[in-house]
Amino acid sequence: MKNTGTETNMRDGANASIWQSALVDHTATNHSDYQEVYDALIIGGGITGLTTALLLQKQGKKCVLVEAKNLGFGTTGGTTAHLNTFLDTTYPEIDSDFSKETSSLIAEGTKKMIEMIRTNIQDLEIDADFEFKMAYLFSQNEKETKELQSILESSQAAGVTVTEASENGVPIPFERVVRFDNQAQFHPLKYIHGLAKEFEKLGGQIIEQTFIERTELHEDIHHAKSDQLILKAKNIVYATHIPPGINILSLRNAPYRSYVLAVKLNSGAYPDCLAYDMQEPYHYFRSHEIDGQKYLIIGGADHKTGHEDPLKAFEALEEYAKKYFDISEVSYQWSSQYYVPVDGLPYTGHLPGGDKGIYVATGFNGNGMILGSLSALLISDLILGKENPYEKLFSPSRLKPIAGFNEFVKENADVAYHFVADRFGAEIIKSTHELAKNDGKIVEFDGEKLALYKDETGKVTALNPVCTHAGCIVNWNPAEKTWDCPCHGGRFSITGKVLNGPPQKDLESVSLHEIASGNK
Repeated sequence: MKNTGTETNMRDGANASIWQSALVDHTATNHSDYQEVYDALIIGGGITGLTTALLLQKQGKKCVLVEAKNLGFGTTGGTTAHLNTFLDTTYPEIDSDFSKETSSLIAEGTKKMIEMIRTNIQDLEIDADFEFKMAYLFSQNEKETKELQSILESSQAAGVTVTEASENGVPIPFERVVRFDNQAQFHPLKYIHGLAKEFEKLGGQIIEQTFIERTELHEDIHHAKSDQLILKAKNIVYATHIPPGINILSLRNAPYRSYVLAVKLNSGAYPDCLAYDMQEPYHYFRSHEIDGQKYLIIGGADHKTGHEDPLKAFEALEEYAKKYFDISEVSYQWSSQYYVPVDGLPYTGHLPGGDKGIYVATGFNGNGMILGSLSALLISDLILGKENPYEKLFSPSRLKPIAGFNEFVKENADVAYHFVADRFGAEIIKSTHELAKNDGKIVEFDGEKLALYKDETGKVTALNPVCTHAGCIVNWNPAEKTWDCPCHGGRFSITGKVLNGPPQKDLESVSLHEIASGNK
């Protein structure tokens, strides 16, 4: 389904997620006191930003939240909303790269976040479809089975409730399976709008459709500037999934896309669980009912942002789904972005190299509903001057000389490769007539390298293809109709507007007439 959500429920691509059809009973007031010095300015209207804002507002702080588009525009609106006590960074990996004590701390945090989300939904009377579920993780070959045994043992040692099971909850062959109890699922957009409603009820202020271009520190007060206004705050929280601009966190996090289908089944036998295989990349499953209609939600086919063919990723995911399920209709398909930290754990806390009072949260590795909530609790505690057991562990300034070193080298070598290689090999065209309608390409036209898109009417939009973040060349994403940077995950609209990622400036618009006439 194409992205036809309401103005308050749009997303960062051409494809709508299953959550966007929700009719939420909250609309941001979109005002603030421009003379006020806020205790905290939270930038980003996803689960991390809204949870942080509400936690601080509850403690008597005066906060304002600013969102460049609308609440849930980014990954929160595209998640599959699994709530787990096990993460993509497995407990054996945490044991090895950090410690067994760290695994226990992570396990405790994940359980607390599921309970916090459940409590928020109950206390604030949010109709967010929260349900506890069992989750099954299953192997399909000897290598995976050996890994699964290690996961079982380390998870149990960390304090996670997990046991061997005899079935995996989905009609897919398996060799061995374990069951995690007390997992959950919910409706992410209904949830964050419920948080937003309570935040404003307590005096918090929300401003949508406002992109913060830069911040400056004057006498211990941050001045955040957009093209419309200036906001002042003692603290700034970047809840934008990756902080903007050039900083060390762009080097320590690799951007990935994950693909999702929401399908109807002929049999009506929708799995009543969460399930995960162990392929690389792995597939994940759950069901959800929207307006009386059940859907099976299947995700997978992940790859680095700006790499590989998104259309082929969707095709591969659909082929996999149809192999095991009797699908009558693919009702929704969408993709979403996440960031993989080099050592496996989030970077949450003070921005390295940033001014005093600037906080970030990134590197959730596909577990943003849990780790975004846990990061919100950490940041709110830091601003409130409270101790928090995750402060040192999640510190963005931490240095792990062994853990993550190979990933750091690999990912940044990949960035260097694309910085150089993508400057060569563009298709040479003599006329924009060579470009198909509803298509985009990086081309060489009259000696200039351009990002060209032709819409269904034949109108051509030309952009400078150099990403405004670090100078890499963007690639066309034909599935989401966006320009995606293969280096640090910056994404831009057809017209060059920043959608998400670290860029702070839009792609430069180019006049084809000036190029053709030799005036550029």
